[in-house]
Parts: sequence; C-alpha cells; structure tokens
Amino acid sequence: MSTDSFTVVPHAAASAAVTPARSVAIRRRPVLTTLGVLSLLSVVVAIGLGPVGVAPDVVLQIIGHHTVGFPEVQTWPDTHDAIIWEVRLPRVLLGAIVGAALGVVGVALQAVVRNPLAEPYILGVSSGASTGAAAAILFGIGAGLGPESVSVMAFLGSLGALALMLALARSGGRISPSRMLVAGVAVSYLLSATTSLLILFADTSEGARAVMFWLLGSLVNADWSTLPIGYAGIGTGIAIVYWWRRRLDLLALGDDTALAAGVDPGRTRLVLIVVVALCVGCAVSLSGGIGFVGLAVPHIARRFVGPVHRHLVPAAAAVGALVLVWADVAARMVLQPRELPIGVVTGVLGAPVLVALVRKLPHHT
Repeated sequence: MSTDSFTVVPHAAASAAVTPARSVAIRRRPVLTTLGVLSLLSVVVAIGLGPVGVAPDVVLQIIGHHTVGFPEVQTWPDTHDAIIWEVRLPRVLLGAIVGAALGVVGVALQAVVRNPLAEPYILGVSSGASTGAAAAILFGIGAGLGPESVSVMAFLGSLGALALMLALARSGGRISPSRMLVAGVAVSYLLSATTSLLILFADTSEGARAVMFWLLGSLVNADWSTLPIGYAGIGTGIAIVYWWRRRLDLLALGDDTALAAGVDPGRTRLVLIVVVALCVGCAVSLSGGIGFVGLAVPHIARRFVGPVHRHLVPAAAAVGALVLVWADVAARMVLQPRELPIGVVTGVLGAPVLVALVRKLPHHT
C-alpha cells in the first residue's frame, strides 16, 4: 500500500506507483520549509511591532542577551528590554502555539467527521471552557486553585463539555460522525446559554466586561509561567495528530476504507476527539475563544500542500501560527492605544476568506 495514495498495487508495479508519490513529496518540501521560515521571521518582526516600535536587530539582541548571554553588554533602553522580553515575546509565542493548535485540530476534525466545514469549536469544548472561565471570573469558583484559577477552570470546563458530548454521541457502543456533530452543537448551545446566564447574574459590570473580553480572545495575559504548560500540552497533542497522519488519510476516505486497511475507525475517532478536545481546551484556557482560525486555516494549507496529512498537518500548524501572530499585531495596533479582542480581528478577516473558500469547494462536498 503506497503511503500517499492508499492504493494496493502488485509488487512488480510498486516502484512505478510509489515514484509519483515521492515526487509529490519532494515538491511539497520547499513549501513546508518556506512556511516554517516565514513563521520564524514573523515571530521576530511581530515582536517589534506595537505602540513602541523596536527594530528586528534589536529584538534579536534582546532575545540573545536573555537566552545565550550574547551580547553581554546591554546597549538598548531598559524600557525596550522589558517590553520585548516580559510582554511581547511571551505574547507572540503564545499566539504561535495557539494558532498552530487551532490549525492542526481543524485538520483533524475535518478528517474525523468527513466535513470540510468542521472546526475545533464544533465539539462544544470552547463553550465549556468559556463557562468555566465565566464562573471563575464572576463568582470566584475555583479560587482555591491558585493564581491561574481562570485558566484551570476553563480547562476543566472543556473536559466537562467533552465528557457530555461523548455521552450524548455514543449509541450502541459507537460514535458516528453525524451523531458527534449533533451532540457537539447541542452541548455548545447549552453551555453558551449557561455562560450568558452567568453574565446576566454578575454582580458588577466590570466582571461582565472581563468575561466578554475573554470570550472574544486575547493574548494579553501571556507570561513565562504559563507558556511551558501550554507548549507541553498543545505540543503533545499536535505530535499525536501527526503520528496518526495515515489514519487521518484513511478516515477521510471513509470507514470502509479504514476497516479494509486494518484500522478501527471508531477507536481511532474516539482517541482523536479526546486529543483535539484537550488541545482546544488548553488553547482556550490560555487565550480565550478565537474563531475562524481552525475553520479557514486547513483550507488555506490544502491549497499549498494538498490533502495528504503527512504534509497538511505541519502546513496547517505553520499557517495557523502565521495567521494568529499577525492577527494579534493588528489587534494591538489598529485602535491604539486601545486594543481589540483578537477574536474580533480573526472574525472580520476570516469571514470573507471562508466564504471565498467555500465557494470554491467541489460540489460533491
């Protein structure tokens, strides 16, 4: 069975069948390399952009000074050092990993449910995280969990939403894509209504505004204490999705194809749903709700590298990081000195992009 086409061929014709797949893979490598380089350059440039501009060479010097001790002598203002190292670098790094997570889980979900319009929040996980965060902000629930109680409650809320969705979607010991979609939508509406009810009963308007800003997404609370947890959790999820890239190819082709290849579609789908939910829960607990990235990025990545998940997963990670990093730059610069919620930026930019992509989808989808 060839890696990319899943076509069983006789041994004598194997080399002829594999050669085109290898040539396609070779053509994809420069694209992936370019996306990776652009992501790294974007991080450096985006760090220097804001109300106080810092040149890219100074940004690199500040990062080098704090990480490897070179240059040893500080030649830049202390204000620039604090802005870059304490504020913007954690913020851009958080945006990159959250964008990568949303792009990758969007790819995984579209394969799992075999629907090109599936997106990470379709499972209701985002709504669960929002409910948990609102409960923590407005009523102090989970205050004993420490200074990161809002993020912890958001993560616990996402896990609760996942458990509820799986309970509703399971029938006869199996979870079908259609039942999962319906259950996810039902859980999402239920928890969104619960969050609205919590805001309605809030004691202060300041608390309600804080919840609304958090629901629309923001990277303003990024700091060095939360980044390692976010990178570890999300990075593990992305690695699992990539490890199962061939299974994603099979699921996208249908359950019968997966079974014929020796893959249990029900078990594979369940594991991937849990991984996706944990990634989304971790991302939402750190940055709030950010829409459209997980929906549009997979389609953009496919136009660069095609539908094979071996190339699509890393491409979606790179494109997602690029999109969210630059959306955050726009969020903090468009209305200076005020800052827009990043979810507003992704919504304004993502809606027309999504419409254009949907119009170009094949009619049979």
